[in-house]
Amino acid sequence: MWWPANLVQVSLFRALHEKEERTKGGLTRTQFFVIAFVCSFAYYVFPGYLFQIMTSLSWVCWFFPSSVMAQQIGSGLHGLGVGAIGLDWSTISSYLGSPLASPWFATANVGVGFVLVIYVLVPICYWLDVYKAKTFPIFSSSLFSSQGSKYNITSIIDSNFHLDLPAYERQGPLYLCTFFAISYGVGFAALSATIMHVALFHGREIWEQSKESFKEKKLDVHARLMQRYKQVPEWWFWCILVTNVGATIFACEYYNDQLQLPWWGVLLACTVAIIFTLPIGIITAITNQAPGLNIITEYIIGYIYPGYPVANMCFKVYGYISMQQAITFLQDFKLGHYMKIPPRTMFMAQIVGTLISCFVYLTTAWWLMETIPNICDSVTNSVWTCPSDKVFYDASVIWGLIGPRRIFGDLGLYKSVNWFFLVGAIAPILVWIASRMFPRQEWIKLINMPVLISATSSMPPATAVNYTTWVLAGFLSGFVVFRYRPNLWQRYNYVLSGALDAGLAFMGVLLYMCLGLENVSLDWWGNELDGCPLASCPTAPGIIVEGCPLYT
Repeated sequence: MWWPANLVQVSLFRALHEKEERTKGGLTRTQFFVIAFVCSFAYYVFPGYLFQIMTSLSWVCWFFPSSVMAQQIGSGLHGLGVGAIGLDWSTISSYLGSPLASPWFATANVGVGFVLVIYVLVPICYWLDVYKAKTFPIFSSSLFSSQGSKYNITSIIDSNFHLDLPAYERQGPLYLCTFFAISYGVGFAALSATIMHVALFHGREIWEQSKESFKEKKLDVHARLMQRYKQVPEWWFWCILVTNVGATIFACEYYNDQLQLPWWGVLLACTVAIIFTLPIGIITAITNQAPGLNIITEYIIGYIYPGYPVANMCFKVYGYISMQQAITFLQDFKLGHYMKIPPRTMFMAQIVGTLISCFVYLTTAWWLMETIPNICDSVTNSVWTCPSDKVFYDASVIWGLIGPRRIFGDLGLYKSVNWFFLVGAIAPILVWIASRMFPRQEWIKLINMPVLISATSSMPPATAVNYTTWVLAGFLSGFVVFRYRPNLWQRYNYVLSGALDAGLAFMGVLLYMCLGLENVSLDWWGNELDGCPLASCPTAPGIIVEGCPLYT
């Protein structure tokens, strides 16, 4: 378990702190970092401000400006992204992380999964009009009525933020675009695939290490070096756990009218997080990709406690986000293991950092909501569209307000999507059998079904161009350079990743502070994102949408 993302941090720390002699005709890691940082910093002014269309160059749309089908196929932001590419590091790394930190086999699994879903499954379902697919956009996270218009969510909510069932029956069932429905099915499959994969490929290892934990075992070189430091007492962890769970239960009970989640929901969410931290942590540590747990948390509380959208969001946060934080906590400790940082120092740094970040995040969020007009409004031309928050909100409507029974259960339109659970459970078994039948074929063992199946778990809010460009960058780094210039890859790959991230971050903040706060923008065709206005149009006959052609 090497946690690939940590290698970027280790390389960056080494470049900044270790003294290194420059080879003749070459660069030290520090020099390379500075050059790459300056280039990344200077370059981002183009996709970040001057020429924002570089975020998604959907050239297919340029050749077919009046074709809905061509724009559905070619749009990188609202379609399948065939041929779309982003010349922007934020496009590449914003949702999937740095492709330079991803092992090539993991990148290949993500690429195959993306192709199977986006270029095989979605087109088949759309053009066969599965679930009235042509009535809605081919790619969207919005919620729709049966006539293709946006669903009027406020009309089915009562004054207490509960489902108004008579109003819902008058409004009619809620529809999803085909991709959004498939993405939930893929999430179901990824969950069962994760459990089955870890049981088959790592079950014996987990069992052996569990037994060894009660015995004196042989330590690797890192563990031996870390023995000189005092370890973190277990009661420190227990104190934090009990304090936080107690505070959460108190908040949910005291503000129950607002948060809606009862005390037992908090305990159930914590139980879910504890159960899934191990299998998802194993996959993350090996592949740098983490299958999402958000769907199962929404599913569980949606069935147990339907009609309460805020409770669903709270349960998702306590069950899913806490698991993510636990995995990040483990990853940070592994980083400390690599860098030989005393465990107690690492622990306190994480605690202090967490406390500071709470105030910083809350203050920043409050300030943004107060200072930016129409924030998170996708109708305006503002860059503050908040795609992740929009998906989070829509999920609360699907799983919390209306409930999974009326969407994916016996009362729903999408009940057949539940078959994905079975597909996900079977897929790792097939790979495991193949690896046993052909033990000399090492490539079979590199097929990681949880990663492959959950490849598109970030879509939406991620779009096709995020994936196509990420896979391309990962291929160039993890396959081409690694194979044909291994010395360069070993010396500079992770340093380059850190430099690109840092340059982008500093220029992004600078652009906002200097220009964004003053609402200074450029209005020209180079800042028209994507350039595929018809990609979100329906193609079913008789569906009227503003700005779209009417099919008869």
